[in-house]
Amino acid sequence: MNTLKNTWINVVAIFIAITFFACEGNYQNIQKLSEKDNLPINIVKEVNLKYTDSGKLITNLMAPTLEDYSNFDFPYQEFPDGIEVLFWNEKGEKSTVTSKYAIRFEETAIVDLRDSVVLTTSDGNVLSAEQLYWDQAKKWLFTNEPYRITFKDGSYNDGARFDSSEDFSIFLSRDNQGIQIVENTSTEKNTTENGE
Repeated sequence: MNTLKNTWINVVAIFIAITFFACEGNYQNIQKLSEKDNLPINIVKEVNLKYTDSGKLITNLMAPTLEDYSNFDFPYQEFPDGIEVLFWNEKGEKSTVTSKYAIRFEETAIVDLRDSVVLTTSDGNVLSAEQLYWDQAKKWLFTNEPYRITFKDGSYNDGARFDSSEDFSIFLSRDNQGIQIVENTSTEKNTTENGE
């Protein structure tokens, strides 16, 4: 009786092992087939991802479609129908970025935003471009395409390309044109104080 029980346990264990390895092999085969066919391993609809830190909402990513190509040798996620990302800084001030297309490369942490990219900062400045790269690891933005920044006072700057820190505290631009509005209150104050 004991021998029959041990044999039965061994048969069940072998069956489970075969099933496990067969499923694992099938999963790997499906991944390889998807890669050969240039198909994503996963497609998600109505994406609404929230990233929090210490209970505070930091980032909220929304997109109609997310296609996951993490099965490829150079993994990436593609947002073919556009993306909207909301960011909050340490003061709770919100900035937004939208585009009609986006792709994020996992290994480099670079996001490529394309087609009607609009970045609105928490202080009311608006950056518009046809393409914008965001290096998440280095917290750096850049583009080689024409862009326009419209400031909340109505002034603007057109340029051919730029590099900038994520918070725009460092901003390097090339081939600039624009209109800047400058208040001249300090000169009037000095003239009044000197009795002129």
